Amino acid sequence: MKKRKIDVVVLSDVHLGSSGCHAEELMAYLSSIEPKKLILNGDIIDVWQFNKHYFPVSHLRILKKITSMAINGTEIIYITGNHDDMLRRFSNTFIGNFSIQDELILELDGKKAWFFHGDIFDVSMRYAKWFIKMGGFGFDLLLRLNRIFNWCLIKLGNERYSLAKKIKNSVNNAANYIHNFERTAIEISLAKGYDYVICGHIHRPKKEILGTKKGKCTYLNSGDWVENLSALEYSFKRWKIYNYSYDKLAPFFVDEDLKSLELNELISFLEIKQVTKKSTCEKKDKSIDA
Repeated sequence: MKKRKIDVVVLSDVHLGSSGCHAEELMAYLSSIEPKKLILNGDIIDVWQFNKHYFPVSHLRILKKITSMAINGTEIIYITGNHDDMLRRFSNTFIGNFSIQDELILELDGKKAWFFHGDIFDVSMRYAKWFIKMGGFGFDLLLRLNRIFNWCLIKLGNERYSLAKKIKNSVNNAANYIHNFERTAIEISLAKGYDYVICGHIHRPKKEILGTKKGKCTYLNSGDWVENLSALEYSFKRWKIYNYSYDKLAPFFVDEDLKSLELNELISFLEIKQVTKKSTCEKKDKSIDA
């Protein structure tokens, strides 16, 4: 099957390592696309679940697929979230086509897009926008406060802050939180002069133009691969919400070399891919010289 070429794909809240992750469906989706940029907008790996020793082969295949995409030219940007917040110590790390960041700002056809996971709003929805309006310093400070908050909960014998548990306690609480989340994201984006704000975290795929007295901004949320099985795609100067249940292309053909995987094969796979790519480049150079 011919793969769809896409400028930007955004995934979030995959939760690899948890029983709720739909890894097979995600593999089918990744095998059907060829994006220039793949933005992993937080909670891709559920580090909180690692102590349960649950990380099946199907989840490892997703990591192998993403690695393969990076080696073959796709730029992979991993934006940290709350379930993978331990990766924030590696923020601003760049290895080839792969990088880890806390937020990302891109210019897309003359418009500015701001990407971040969204868990920084959990500390305090009321004061989050004031912290972030302070600029990069405020954003970093809010991330640190969120990390300290969860650390204190663990020390006190409690679980880390769980948005899912909180909003499921009451339908009204969920509706209020989501409304405040979206409005706060829009207000901050308008204050910073962004045209798009792209989040994850609340597991609710959405595309909507929202505005205040200061103007309008497009709010986008990539949803998740636990319940909604959704992603965001940007091509031809427009954003689209991809939903696996409605938009899947049939038939899907998963790459042959990804059908089986052992953990110790991952490193050897990377080495083979790198050698193959290097060999191809050398052949091209020789043909040019000739």
